[in-house]
Amino acid sequence: MKTTIKTNRCRCQWVDLSKPDYVAYHDTEWGVPVRDDRLIFEFLTLESAQAGLSWYTVLKKRENYRAAFANFEPEKVARFSQKKIELLLCNPGIIRNKLKINAAVINAQKFLEVQARFGTFSKYIWQFVGGSPIQHTIRTLADFPATTKESDALSKDLKSRGFKFTGSTICYAHMQATGMVNDHARDCFRRKEVMGK
Repeated sequence: MKTTIKTNRCRCQWVDLSKPDYVAYHDTEWGVPVRDDRLIFEFLTLESAQAGLSWYTVLKKRENYRAAFANFEPEKVARFSQKKIELLLCNPGIIRNKLKINAAVINAQKFLEVQARFGTFSKYIWQFVGGSPIQHTIRTLADFPATTKESDALSKDLKSRGFKFTGSTICYAHMQATGMVNDHARDCFRRKEVMGK
């Protein structure tokens, strides 16, 4: 199905209008507050896989990741065997980095531990922004921070719990994607829509 892009809309400057899937991601998902644990785990896994790469590289492989990682159900990923990991390393549809694949399995195990401790992972992670999205004032690309004190705190805590590939930059990208912060630019049509959700 072909995506029709409304080019008369003002969007965040990072959006490449030549990539319909990228535009759709910005217009429908990025920055929308996520409280569903499975979806949080999906974003956390994809953000970890992104380390050193562009988000678009990962976005193009998202469906392949869903198939390879049991639709991002942490209970299933946590039980991946070494044999399963070796098979994933041969899967051309995902990023075949052994450290990142191992990290996804470890993170699933740690994710379940956090769920057991806090009731839901959502309850745990949203405490780092006081339970509500932080509203930033973004006008230009230069206004986007790479990290914040909140992402620093989240990264430090995740690492203390044994999570991998969860540096502050990765954590901040996760916070942007899952709406823990609203980084839609002031003139982006999505800013007010996201704030209203």
